[in-house]
Amino acid sequence: MGRYNRAIVLDQVQLADGISRAEIAERTGLTPQTVSGIVRRLLDEGIVREDGSHRGTGLGKPRTTLRINAAAGSAVGVHFDPVELACVVVDLLGRPLVLKRRPTPAGAAPPDVVAAMAELVGDVLGEADVPRDRVLGLGLASPGPIDQDLGMVVAPPQLANWTRVPMKALLSEATGLPVTLDNDATAAAIGERWSGAGRGVANFAYFFFGTGVGGGLILNHQVFRGGSLNAGEFGHTSVMPDGPECYCGNRGCLERLVNPAAITDAARRRLAAGRDGGPLAAAFRRSPAAVDHPAVLAAAAAGDPVATAVVAEAAGHVATAAVNVVNITDVDLIVLGGHGIRGVEPAFAGAVTAALATRPLSRHVREIAVASSPLGVDAAVIGGAALVLHAAYSPQLSALLAD
Repeated sequence: MGRYNRAIVLDQVQLADGISRAEIAERTGLTPQTVSGIVRRLLDEGIVREDGSHRGTGLGKPRTTLRINAAAGSAVGVHFDPVELACVVVDLLGRPLVLKRRPTPAGAAPPDVVAAMAELVGDVLGEADVPRDRVLGLGLASPGPIDQDLGMVVAPPQLANWTRVPMKALLSEATGLPVTLDNDATAAAIGERWSGAGRGVANFAYFFFGTGVGGGLILNHQVFRGGSLNAGEFGHTSVMPDGPECYCGNRGCLERLVNPAAITDAARRRLAAGRDGGPLAAAFRRSPAAVDHPAVLAAAAAGDPVATAVVAEAAGHVATAAVNVVNITDVDLIVLGGHGIRGVEPAFAGAVTAALATRPLSRHVREIAVASSPLGVDAAVIGGAALVLHAAYSPQLSALLAD
């Protein structure tokens, strides 16, 4: 209970960015004496600092303002995507200090990937001038499914020859840092809760668009993981029952319809039919291979008719999935992020907003908000670092119940 109360106090300080002891007691229900004792220990540890004073709602004496001491430690995040590795070091507020990317080694064999990750971690810590003894840990955001108990990546669909790879142990051995492992979409959701659109939001769902489509759920301020700890596979909800077969065995999965390969194929089919003009059509006539996923997204952002139509269709599928998620979970906020929708976030957010205004059952009770992730393409890697901060400093009901 003591550890849980400590986490509750820290969570309030982190979320508020300026709060007094009395305000913490008012918001949490903890006694002023309990809060004062916890704060005194946090000040002694250097995790929290006093930063001037402010007047509360009454006319009493000014209250001392508490803030997280961002420089008291750091966390490292690594995002493992089949196409790209990314690594970041953040301060205790989750603010990036240095972020680097490099292509995932060809063939993506586990030993090669782990070696590349370890090298990237060393480069980032060196450039940020952060000694390893000041690093709380390393959070690895990886494609799922994940075996949390054994720290394994279990046969990701888009990675051949990856069967129950003990990534947690391998990466810890290679870097000398304690490693926290999670699904990349769940990590991104935790990043949003720590320093993005989900700060202070009790219930929200995060849609992550990368090489595939994933999701994360925060319910009642807690990460919802499900029975196998792999909840939130929004990409494998069927939005077109008679749609194309997905590698998961389902048909018409959201991921199968809106991942980068699907968007690229849809644009090339339209262009090959020759029904539309515009800059993308001209580029296709010169070199079909030049019309790749980044080109389609850039063309859509610029208003090209073919690209705009393709993105609108994909956004419509996402909107259907978002309605389903809202109807099932009753969240207050949908967050959209990841490099898979780079530059066209407004189109996706607009389609989801329109659908949520007219289709969920709860629309008559309250409005469901929609936000594009302020973390953008860095959501998963910042989320990796946030895994460490969240585990260390956020109140975990599961840990309380386990104790």
